[in-house]
Amino acid sequence: MATQKTVSATGNAVVADAMRQCKPDVMAAYPITPQTTIVEEFAGFVAKGRVHTEYVTVESEHSAMSACVGASAAGARVMTATSSQGLALMWEELHVASGMRLPIVMANANRALSAPINIHCDHGDAMGARDAGWVMLFAETAQEAYDNTIMATRIAENPAVLLPVMSCLDGFITTHSIDRVDVLDDESVAEFVGEYAPQNALLDIDQPVTHGAFAGLGGPFFEFKRAQRDAMERSREVISSVGAEYSELSGRPFGAVESWGMEDADVAIVVIGSTAGNVRHVARQLRAEGVKAGIVKVRVFRPFPYAELAAALSGVKAVAVLDRAESFGAEGGPLFLEVRSALYDAETRVPVAGYIYGLGGSDVRLELIERVYSDLSDIAAGTAQPGGFVYLGAR
Repeated sequence: MATQKTVSATGNAVVADAMRQCKPDVMAAYPITPQTTIVEEFAGFVAKGRVHTEYVTVESEHSAMSACVGASAAGARVMTATSSQGLALMWEELHVASGMRLPIVMANANRALSAPINIHCDHGDAMGARDAGWVMLFAETAQEAYDNTIMATRIAENPAVLLPVMSCLDGFITTHSIDRVDVLDDESVAEFVGEYAPQNALLDIDQPVTHGAFAGLGGPFFEFKRAQRDAMERSREVISSVGAEYSELSGRPFGAVESWGMEDADVAIVVIGSTAGNVRHVARQLRAEGVKAGIVKVRVFRPFPYAELAAALSGVKAVAVLDRAESFGAEGGPLFLEVRSALYDAETRVPVAGYIYGLGGSDVRLELIERVYSDLSDIAAGTAQPGGFVYLGAR
């Protein structure tokens, strides 16, 4: 294991430190709450000479991702950060980055999308970009946000992948709360991520390449999209191997899905992000009362871990899925749709209940989680059926 130092810091602070340790050549960024302190901290590292990065101040998030695309295509290791409306403004460039197979790493501080104006946490921003071709990691804690940032660099730059990676952490809950974090020494991180060796750099004059060419009617556009799909599928094995190597380095486990109490669980909740802590707390209390409650946390959302999730939920009698995002017109939130799809081919069809919760930073009170487990117990006992989805805690 590497040498580590325990610090008391916010999620944003340790994400910025992880970026510094990964030594990007270029960072182009624009401030937006609650992401701003990531790029502020990083700009401070640049100003103090603690990292030799070209920090590009731009006029918008669209420009930020455009600059990142250009720098990455030129052969640089590139990082950035954004949130909410900023991510939405990058929409065009998100697809350009993935379509050009550029291994950009971006932190996204999850925040609600307007309107009405709201600066607090939900996952609507990231879920709006879930089909943009980016690998997507989610953190429960500041520790996971730090770890995910470092692993994201290795995953993105792997020659079998070469896709951008979005590392998400919950706005204000994880970004701004002080947490206990074990930080690796700089040398260990540098050795882990290695030196970036671009394969198709525009500035490599000995091996000239074309980026962003026209692929219209009769062109290879269809095949390009298939290549992206293949790269995303290959990333599954890369994520697993990088996670295993990082676990050995740090002593902290990593899985695309991580579970608690699932060895003999009758009822289980599937969740993403910081709310996993609330759910785990309630599950422990219920276990003490004799209820076989479990929790499955999804840490990798793209590529979605269908097989791992189905295996984790095998044997349960009822499942609830908590979505901190809407999918208007669908039968539930984005995570609910993915989980139900993952369980579709199971030998025994498990009832799956969907809940929308915490939009715009609405409080996730423990009694709300208790209500979900109570509903699941009724479904498992056959005295109730999941019907539609529930707006949990809404007035």
